[in-house]
Amino acid sequence: MKRPLLTLGLFVLLTLPLVAQRTASLRVAAASDLKFALDSVISTYIVPGIRIDPIYGSSGKLFEQISNGAPFDIFLSADVKYPKELIGAGHAVGDPFVYAVGRLVLWSKNVRTDELGMDALRSPTIKKVAIANPRHAPYGEKAVEALRNHGLYELLLPKLVYGENISQAAQFVSSGAADIGLIALSLAKSPTMSRLQPRYFLVPEDSHQPLIQAGVITRYGKDKEAARQFFDYLKGERAVAILQHFGFSKPL
Repeated sequence: MKRPLLTLGLFVLLTLPLVAQRTASLRVAAASDLKFALDSVISTYIVPGIRIDPIYGSSGKLFEQISNGAPFDIFLSADVKYPKELIGAGHAVGDPFVYAVGRLVLWSKNVRTDELGMDALRSPTIKKVAIANPRHAPYGEKAVEALRNHGLYELLLPKLVYGENISQAAQFVSSGAADIGLIALSLAKSPTMSRLQPRYFLVPEDSHQPLIQAGVITRYGKDKEAARQFFDYLKGERAVAILQHFGFSKPL
């Protein structure tokens, strides 16, 4: 009996390195509007030996980190510009992949934005308006565009408070640090914010350039094949359905 047990033990030891070779941890740098949607997508991505670790932030800040060699495998931006620039500078491989189109909404805990629309921002009772920092957050950039096109930017400039990313801007409004905010629809539809206030106003799409969101595989990841497989999953029906549940549109 000892010989078969010894043989089995040797077999297990010899196969352990092979199992280890099939494991990978993918670090995904993702725009913060994806916080709840991407977490849900990842929870459905069941691949033995593959773990997805998302890191959320503003697209511009994540772009800077990757440009400086940060070891991310995948970059999911809230625009197309940053992925294209990474490819042009040699920091990413392949072509950018458009995975979704985002929407901007006006949201408040206490103001019926769904009834008042953009006119809610004209009320003298509004003291602070939250947006993402337009210098490095695409949602902040589009918020400024929308305010300008509605003739509200100059009026609201003294009232604007800036989140480092769209998630922080949403936190300002949900916590009461700001009265109202222009935030991502995907965050307004999150469990946390929809419990506080399920109503919101969709900012007209013709008031700003579309929020076309793209991703890319960086040159600094350790497992390009695993990254490509997750990219393919993002294109699939299940991932697309989850993104649509959080308010993203399917790219044309």
